Amino acid sequence: MEDQKIESLWTHLHWLTVLSQQGSFTAAAQRLGVSKAAMSQRIAELERAAGVPLVQRTTRSVRLTEAGQRLVEDMRAPFEQIAHSFSGVRDLAGVPRGRVRVTAPVAFARQQLVPRLADFLRAQPEVRIELELSDRLSSLAMEGFDLAVRHTAAPPDTHVAWTLCETRSVLVASRAYLRRRGLPEAPADLGAHDCLHYPRAQDTPAWHFETRKPSAAPRVTVPVSGPLAANNSEALRDAAIAGLGIALLPDFSAQAALQAGKLVEVLPKWQPVGAFGDRLYAIRPYATHVPRAVTAFVSWLRDELAEGFSADAR
Repeated sequence: MEDQKIESLWTHLHWLTVLSQQGSFTAAAQRLGVSKAAMSQRIAELERAAGVPLVQRTTRSVRLTEAGQRLVEDMRAPFEQIAHSFSGVRDLAGVPRGRVRVTAPVAFARQQLVPRLADFLRAQPEVRIELELSDRLSSLAMEGFDLAVRHTAAPPDTHVAWTLCETRSVLVASRAYLRRRGLPEAPADLGAHDCLHYPRAQDTPAWHFETRKPSAAPRVTVPVSGPLAANNSEALRDAAIAGLGIALLPDFSAQAALQAGKLVEVLPKWQPVGAFGDRLYAIRPYATHVPRAVTAFVSWLRDELAEGFSADAR
């Protein structure tokens, strides 16, 4: 077969891959925006050029022959690359558009991200955000995520990471609890209190503190116990608001309750360390081309979160 003849069959080959995906001539024709007759004609032309049957037809569906399946498998990667390259070129010329799949921790997403998203989506009407709220560490590439928000001390060096903001851990309690049980003056006093903690791997829960004074004392470690342990900072915050005890939270979980006076900071001269990450990052897999929708979303996140989560912010 002459090269020119092969080149004339590029469209036919693409239509065969769509037929394989859709499973019927009717569905494939609808997907391509052509008539069923045109679809059937192109496949017949391709079979004549190939010299072998590529499709087994029945009254209800179609399935590929061994030759057809081999052809589709060989063409899948090139056609995906063509689509990716064209999307990249189109992305250079226009406004940010398309879907951005994002995974973010449950508490952070509910408390800080979702309430702000309306502003971004109004500013970028061509962008669609698909958000998964999960504390599970997903494999971005394998699960098809464009971006992850991670609360950690060290992002993985196998990914590209943008720092969104610094965070800190904060010890909080309700005024009602402190009136009933007294105000701790030093970390050692926590042994006599109900402490609401995030369960970790160690057998005995413990919190670690460093003094904020310039003449720093060694790190202090205090075993803690209490009526509730939960692997979600939002749940711990709500329990503290209900007066169940003293909770150790990331600042983004405590911010709104501190601003509203529902919680107050405990041991403000001491900084809890090691319980949660000290920064929020936006992380993406390495890629030669990053869609403008992704970069626009990251840029917006960095601007939104630049001031962090102190009780005085936002």
